[in-house]
This record gives sequence, structure tokens and C-alpha cells, in this order.
Amino acid sequence: MSSSLAESRTEQRVEHLGDRVLQVVENCGRFARLVGATTRAAFRARLPVREVVRQIEIIGIRSLTIVVLTALFTGMVLALQTGIALARFGAKPYVGSVIGLSLARELGPVLTALMVGGRVGAGITAEIGSMQVTEQVDAIRSMGADPIQKLVLPRVVAATLALPLLTVFANLLGVIGGLAIANAQFHISPSFYLETIFYAVTLEDVLSGLSKTFVFGWIIAMVACFHGLETAGGTVGVGRATTRTVVTASVAVLISDFFLTQLMLVL
Repeated sequence: MSSSLAESRTEQRVEHLGDRVLQVVENCGRFARLVGATTRAAFRARLPVREVVRQIEIIGIRSLTIVVLTALFTGMVLALQTGIALARFGAKPYVGSVIGLSLARELGPVLTALMVGGRVGAGITAEIGSMQVTEQVDAIRSMGADPIQKLVLPRVVAATLALPLLTVFANLLGVIGGLAIANAQFHISPSFYLETIFYAVTLEDVLSGLSKTFVFGWIIAMVACFHGLETAGGTVGVGRATTRTVVTASVAVLISDFFLTQLMLVL
């Protein structure tokens, strides 16, 4: 009796695992179809420039506050921790070089992507998801228009263009935050601090970090639009889709950062 019950539970677990795997594969297939449809829409018709500009304002300008605060305090904390660590080896004056390299190559792009992904990704999913559950997306199709062209493409283009600009601001603000702590806490002159950054950080380092942000922006927008179009179940479904977007976009950014960094090192 107990053995048959254990076998039944094992079968249920295997069946549940198989269903989850099939669901993941099916979602990947639908996501790939959306990527293909978005790519075709980009080349098939004229880009809706006005909507792209509006989305850049929503995604970029309205995200400046959270990006500025995140970058400023990240630079300050990084300067504090780095200064204490380097002081053990008598290299405290070179805090600036560590901060500059860290922000340019990794922290600036990744933290900006995570902050924007949480704010903008959730907003895009909530907006498109609400349109999906209220059948506004079907209404767009019934009028002969393409929802991909009107809803997905402008947001993907805007996020891909806005994230590198936000990363530039994040890098600058992070350096300024580190400068404030380096001068106040460790008595490092601003001129020497900036000199060590200019000496350590090359154009290749800056471009390496910025190039990844184009991919991050694309990932965030595509994931958000996908979950928005897949929303079902009314307002509860919108909330679930928003949560899935934030989690999926954050994990995808971190995973892609690893592979992009490996690619940059090879190139």
C-alpha cells in the first residue's frame, strides 16, 4: 500500500515536472515568434518616430531620478569600501581607478538595467496587459492595424536607445559620488582622483560597458511586451504578469551580462 502510494506520488512529480518543462519550451517558442514578428515589423513599415520619441521620454527621462540616486550612492559605497580595502596595502590614493573601471565595465550598465527593468518593464507589462485583458489589442487587429507595429516596436526601439544614455549618466554620477567620499573620507584631492580614472579607464572599457546596454534594453522591452501580450485573467493576471516581467528581465540581464562579458574578452 505504502509502495504504491509512493509510486503514485513519484509519477505525479514527474508529470508535474514534464508539464513545467513543456510550458517553458512553449513560452520560449512564443517569445521567439514575437521576436521574429517585431524584427519583420521593423523592416516592413516605416518606424513610428513620434511614438518612439514619446516612449524614450517615458523610459529614459522619467527614469533619471532612480538611476541618478542608484548610481550616486553606489559610487559612494564603492569608494568607501574600496578605500578601506586599499588602505591595507598602502594603495588608498588609487580608489578612483577601481571605481572608474568597476562602473564603466559592470556596475554602471548592470545596475542601470536592473533599475530600469524593474520600473519600465513593470510599466510596459501593466500597460499592454491591461489593453490585452480589456480586448483593446483585439480591437487594434480588427481595425486592420498590427499590434506589434503599434505597441511592441516603439517600446523596444526606445528602450534599446534610452538605456545607453541612462548608463552614461549613471557612470558620471557614480564617479562624482566616489569623488565626494574619496575627498571627504580619505582626503584624496579631486584632481588626483580624476587623474587616476583617466589613466586607468580606457575608451575600450567604456565602449565595452555601453555596448552591453543595447542588449539589456532590448531584453527588458521584449520580455515586458511578451508578458503583457500573454496576460490573461483580468486585473489579477496583470499583477502576475508584472511580477513575472520584473523577475524574468532581471535574471535575463544578469545571465546575458556574463555571456556578453565573455564575448568582449574574446574579441
